[in-house]
Amino acid sequence: MLVNSKKMLEEAKAGHYAVPAANIVNLENIKGVIEAAEETKHPLMVCLAEVHTPTLGIEEAAAIVKYYAEKSNQDIALHYDHGFTIELVKKAIDVGFTSVMIDGSSLPFEENVAKTKELIAICREKGMSIEAEVGSIGGEEDGVIGRGECADPKECKSVADLGVTMLAAGIGNIHGKYPENWEGLSFETLDAIQQLTGDMPLVLHGGTGIPDDMIKKAISLGVAKINVNTECQIAFAEATRKYIEDGKDLEGKGFDPRKLLAPGAEAIKDMVITKIKLFGSEGKADE
Repeated sequence: MLVNSKKMLEEAKAGHYAVPAANIVNLENIKGVIEAAEETKHPLMVCLAEVHTPTLGIEEAAAIVKYYAEKSNQDIALHYDHGFTIELVKKAIDVGFTSVMIDGSSLPFEENVAKTKELIAICREKGMSIEAEVGSIGGEEDGVIGRGECADPKECKSVADLGVTMLAAGIGNIHGKYPENWEGLSFETLDAIQQLTGDMPLVLHGGTGIPDDMIKKAISLGVAKINVNTECQIAFAEATRKYIEDGKDLEGKGFDPRKLLAPGAEAIKDMVITKIKLFGSEGKADE
């Protein structure tokens, strides 16, 4: 069923596990991540990033995800991810997204606060959940390049106190693949943020490539939502490449897009299941 993310994230924070937030870019992607939630019996956040809206429109994504979420026996939140543009975030709200992110992390702090406040008022009125971000996440997202800075814990507390549902904070994490010289997550920063924000569910973006032990430690320090994207895309590409390299597309009607894309969709599902088990959320819907 379609829900907002407040309850699932509060339960994750209290239970010391994390909810995967899986990004979507097409129909196979959507079906794969929701099937993973159903097989493992756990809640899921299905995320459409603003950068992906030129190829998967906001209205289109809302209609498709709502269709599958309403058929599902698991709690599914439809989340608008990395919303830089107020108008597009509002559009996501209007067409039925149940959760949104306003990302003002690249702006001066005062502007970030002002944008966040504006969206909080709207989301509160509509019973939606809202995520804000402090401290630029490294790598490239939506055309914005961040160096992986560590957020100021006091600024994090200021934004948390505005009334957001969840808070993403830079702790040295980056989007995309991690370079060999990456210094790792700053657990000192994460611990300081948790101490000041209390029960606020914290968010870890750029989950791809972070070692498992770091993921588990981050969860122990208050992370309750972890974004998953690049690893799913890589898994899809590798499975599709193997299908073609094995000559399956030349066998019978192996060129049929339904057959050609099926291994990739299955690979996405398997990757999300792997993350669910790592994050400790498997079977939580039964509790």
